[in-house]
Amino acid sequence: MNRRDVVRRMGAGLAALSATNLAAAPLAAPSKQRVLRIAHLTDTHMQPLVGAAKGFEKCLHHVQGLSEKPDLIINGGDAVMEAHGRGQDSVRRQWGLYNDVIRSENALPILNCIGNHDIWCRKETKVYFDDGRKWAMDELQMSDRYYSLDRNGWHIVVLDSVQPKADGSWYTAHLDDEQYHWLESDLKVTPVETPILIVSHVPILAACVFFDGQRFSGENWSVPSRWMHSDTIRLTSLFHRYPNVKSALSGHIHLVDRVDYGGVSYFCNGAVSGAWWFGKYHHTAAGYAVVDLFNDGSVENTYVNY
Repeated sequence: MNRRDVVRRMGAGLAALSATNLAAAPLAAPSKQRVLRIAHLTDTHMQPLVGAAKGFEKCLHHVQGLSEKPDLIINGGDAVMEAHGRGQDSVRRQWGLYNDVIRSENALPILNCIGNHDIWCRKETKVYFDDGRKWAMDELQMSDRYYSLDRNGWHIVVLDSVQPKADGSWYTAHLDDEQYHWLESDLKVTPVETPILIVSHVPILAACVFFDGQRFSGENWSVPSRWMHSDTIRLTSLFHRYPNVKSALSGHIHLVDRVDYGGVSYFCNGAVSGAWWFGKYHHTAAGYAVVDLFNDGSVENTYVNY
């Protein structure tokens, strides 16, 4: 065997060894990692009766006592028991109690969302409604009624579900045109590789709305637009255009459910107050959700009875 044969055989052997190693050890996929933990607290319904302040304190202590503490809290709306139709002194007392508990018992950052019970309105007109919403925003230190932000690789969008009805009969749930077009633009400019979490007070899509009161009559199911967004089809169609919309959180119904539709997981996350501080509401006890967001765009939502 001459030198040329030896070199040729060595080269063939190295090539075979290299091919074998490549086949046996493929490139590892990036590991799934949690990048953000959120405590979703909704429907606290603070009031000066039935130990609501003590109950809210207990909930906040539970949240902050978790072995893996959340990075932030999302207040999903209805922080106070009832601003609509009440005197201003009553509303001030409710907000005073709520903010006293937050100041003394919470050390986590909070993102706020407006609920229908937060809006003071003695007369059902848009002017009074807008003034009442501004009052709620001031109490919650919100500069905008809807907004978005980036956190730990996720894009979080907080919406304003609660709109005045044209006929003056309190409120309905949908996005006004100004807000819808803002949302459309916000989703469009968010990078496709950035997963998106939507937050609203009233569910955009939920199953538990069919169990809240007598919803079936005369062979028909009936869901008021106060219970679930009336623009569900418009919004789910919008989300379908942006596959990086991964999940939507809501409250309002005081019940817990999950609906997966069009690649989006919709979570309705009960109520801190349960049945307005009188035990369970139907089968759902007072609680909050721990929402874990991962770097691969996945979401884990766990309801916790505190």
